[in-house]
Amino acid sequence: MLMTNCGAVEEDMSETESDVVLMSAITTPTTPKTKKVVVKEDDAHHPDAFHVSGPRNVASPNWRDLISSSWKDPNYKRTVMACFIQAAYLLELDRQENRNAQNALAPKWWIPFKYKISQTLIDERDGSIFGAVLEWDRAAAMSDLVVIRPSGAPKAVLALRGTILKSFTMRRDIEDDLRFLAWESLKGSVRFSVALEALRSVAKRYGSSNVCIVGHSLGAGFALQVGKALAKEGLFVDAHLFNPPSVSLAMSLRNVGEKAGFAWKRLMSMLPQRNEPLIVNGNEAEMAPPSSPGSGSSFRNWVPSFYGQNQKSSVDLRKWVPHLYVNDSDYICCHYTEHDGEVNNKENSSPGVNTIPQAAAKLFVMSKGKQKFLEAHGLEQWWSDNLELQSAIHSSRLISQQLKSLYSIK
Repeated sequence: MLMTNCGAVEEDMSETESDVVLMSAITTPTTPKTKKVVVKEDDAHHPDAFHVSGPRNVASPNWRDLISSSWKDPNYKRTVMACFIQAAYLLELDRQENRNAQNALAPKWWIPFKYKISQTLIDERDGSIFGAVLEWDRAAAMSDLVVIRPSGAPKAVLALRGTILKSFTMRRDIEDDLRFLAWESLKGSVRFSVALEALRSVAKRYGSSNVCIVGHSLGAGFALQVGKALAKEGLFVDAHLFNPPSVSLAMSLRNVGEKAGFAWKRLMSMLPQRNEPLIVNGNEAEMAPPSSPGSGSSFRNWVPSFYGQNQKSSVDLRKWVPHLYVNDSDYICCHYTEHDGEVNNKENSSPGVNTIPQAAAKLFVMSKGKQKFLEAHGLEQWWSDNLELQSAIHSSRLISQQLKSLYSIK
């Protein structure tokens, strides 16, 4: 009996165990789903997620844009361009953090505006992504009944990011930062040639009037110089530059040279002109002989050419007017707000010198008083809702210096 009861107990135990196994088999599939929800919840609260830190009151294109395009609103266009640059930043961060197509953050910054990525710009030195070409996504637009591209929306946008202070790409970013600081030129960088070729390609494919280049910080420096190089070829693309760098040793040396040249011209203007009779003790002396190539008069004539002012214009600069967005509390870009003074004055209208129209740009200045550097230099400020800008077609000293090379024949 004891053995029989034991057998019965064993049967009951086996039935109980089978029930437990059966219940666990039923409930087990729900466990991975719970974990997946947790992962999605973490991604949803990521500080760089579009719905967390992106613009609040910007609508996606819809059929109403066929009647009145949102792209004709400068604030809307500035916001979208800033979002595209943020996408360029996140493409590199997604790569560094090994995100895949399901949890990548970057696409959320261009999909709402009906764009798609067609090319990533890669720095061959470290494999990092420093920019991307975004093109109008006609299929996505058609799904929302946007049958044609809204007026003002570019067909392609080249977005260039700035410096990322992470070990994966920090070395190459800072290397280009120092390149600009020392020479005020980025043409020696691998990124310059890659960006120029990408911009030239889409400009020829879609037409320069349908293409835009945008950048932030170091990326804005590349965008300005790449856009200027393309303008020399007669291709004028729309350019939106956020917090472009304005500080360099080359600029400081140039300012010293300009002041020295101005002082030299003032000095020479007080001396008798060539072939002008000299008055000695009340009597006219012989006319001064023609100056030799090494004389001071030749140097005076050489000074304007040093600044590229006596060379004929090869490109009408007024056709290319970039948009610059600066914060006067950001010491990296605040020098763009300095007005042009001594260089473009009446001294330059002396005989034999071809005066140059001032180089112009649409300058948008944010003034919020004293701000911390990271806040004043950040990209997020340019899509904030309470943004108040002072805007004008502005000829600043620095803009004139950087763009006047378009007038010289290289």
